Amino acid sequence: MPDIRLAIVAGSDQGAAAAALSSVLRHAGWLDLDVVVVDTGDGRVAAHIDEHFLDVRTMRCPGRSFGDACNRALEGSAARYALFLSPALEVCEGGLAALVAGLDRRPELGVLGVSQVDAAGAPLPSIRRFPSTRHILAEALGLDRLPAARRLFGEHELGPRGYARETECDWTGGFLLARRAAFEEVGRFDPRFLRFAAEADLCLRLGRGGWGVVHTPTLTVRRRPLGRLELAQLEAQAAYARIQFARKHFPAATADYRWAMTLRYGLRAAVHSVSRRGREGAGQAARAALATVLSGRVPCQEPSPL
Repeated sequence: MPDIRLAIVAGSDQGAAAAALSSVLRHAGWLDLDVVVVDTGDGRVAAHIDEHFLDVRTMRCPGRSFGDACNRALEGSAARYALFLSPALEVCEGGLAALVAGLDRRPELGVLGVSQVDAAGAPLPSIRRFPSTRHILAEALGLDRLPAARRLFGEHELGPRGYARETECDWTGGFLLARRAAFEEVGRFDPRFLRFAAEADLCLRLGRGGWGVVHTPTLTVRRRPLGRLELAQLEAQAAYARIQFARKHFPAATADYRWAMTLRYGLRAAVHSVSRRGREGAGQAARAALATVLSGRVPCQEPSPL
């Protein structure tokens, strides 16, 4: 029986998918991995993986949502754990075997997330709290950056102490190692959701089912740099996914939540348009997200590297 079914959902960047896969294989240790790369794009990713990785299975699911693609990747698997990895991430430090050993020792845990850094090695916020109107409004006004108010208002843990030790969190994403039994018990991913909401929704249901969601510094992944167009697409998808999450989990407050999102992205777009200073990409991303919130239309369906 394999230890882990590894699922990488990729849309069009075969180089990124191959790099993410190679990094996991290098850090697998003694684990028996059962790997599936799901191509939700035009088939180029699957063709590239088929050519360069002989022991890796590929699936073609054009136009499928992230959650649906991940669910399909688990079909026929008997692995004890499932690892859902963004193609934007590469494992750079630590080993998967230590993560599995930790989950084996802690049967109450349903999901593990890990440390994430940018291309320069700076920490990225991956310990997250569930979306809410209070959190998005606090981000818009910068209250989440005040040390005394972070835990009350912030949607992300920004202090370094939480990332230096095992820390409970509401949800995490990008690199998500799930206990198979817990994943099946709560009903897998909701296939209607884009990536951001799919992971948050899964962790919410796991928490309600009594399963723990924990960040561990045992392993570190590095996020590759994103181009301006890719960053804008990602931010627009994240904005729409936030609306999806609100509609499902706090429908009565969805209008207030969208208003707070409009303020958040509107202020970001204004600040970046004034300051410039090499932040044109961030400004374009904020404008793309704002347009999505105002229109309510689904952005490009291709899974983004959130």
